[in-house]
Amino acid sequence: MSRLRIVHTTVYNYDHRVTLSYNEARMTPLTDPAQVVLDSNVRVLPSQAAVHTYRDYWGTRVTAFDMQTAHSYLEVTATTMVEVYRSERAVSEPEGASWAVLQSPATTENFSDFLHQTPLSEPGTEVRALAAAAVVDHDPLQGATAIFDAMRQEMEYVPGSTGVHTNADEAWQQRRGVCQDLAHLAIGALRSVGIPARYVSGYIHPRPSAGIGEAVAGQSHAWIEFWNGEWRSWDPTNHKPAGDLHVSVARGRDYRDVTPLKGILSGGGGAKPHVTVQITRLA
Repeated sequence: MSRLRIVHTTVYNYDHRVTLSYNEARMTPLTDPAQVVLDSNVRVLPSQAAVHTYRDYWGTRVTAFDMQTAHSYLEVTATTMVEVYRSERAVSEPEGASWAVLQSPATTENFSDFLHQTPLSEPGTEVRALAAAAVVDHDPLQGATAIFDAMRQEMEYVPGSTGVHTNADEAWQQRRGVCQDLAHLAIGALRSVGIPARYVSGYIHPRPSAGIGEAVAGQSHAWIEFWNGEWRSWDPTNHKPAGDLHVSVARGRDYRDVTPLKGILSGGGGAKPHVTVQITRLA
């Protein structure tokens, strides 16, 4: 178990004044069987913003806010304290479902959202062939593991090598990418052989050796979950299941369903966001 305090801040300083804007923030972690949110708050500046929250189709907590007065900057800070029990739960996971169960009408109907490819997850013919070969003579769980091993041998984690709009096939062609790309590739490969898979966005504490109470520069992160009787996690970047230092925020078909902060505005003239994530282990 770990208890983490996460402070995620995004700041936009616009080139010109924005006359009005509407925004959605997906920055509040989930409470689910593997973690419990003890306290959370999202602060928006300027304070004139009208703020409300709702759950989207995927179950993500969304903080929506609109600014009807002119403003030259936008600052969104999400602060959360969460306890994570993911490692303890992973020990008791069963062997999983068979191919027959995955191919049954009940499964294909219930998990249709996570079986069809999206523009970001489509892996291309090379990865489809690689995934099909990897699962031969394996059950779904062994097949998924074989796919992950094959991806690891081919892909290199290189920050800055791709952008948020890069899809799985494009990342594969250059054999490099970041956590978002590795997640999309794994999802696309799994879906291509009939294993439901979904994208998970959240945070990861990057330094397990950090002491209790020590604040570190954390990271927004992406990993996946795949279903073979129950949902199981896998972090393609670190080549292991998500653990007690992973905190999930949102789940969806791909990155576009879980974008941390997005919106529309009038004016502004352009601005690049400045993002910081600070994580403190409390227990």
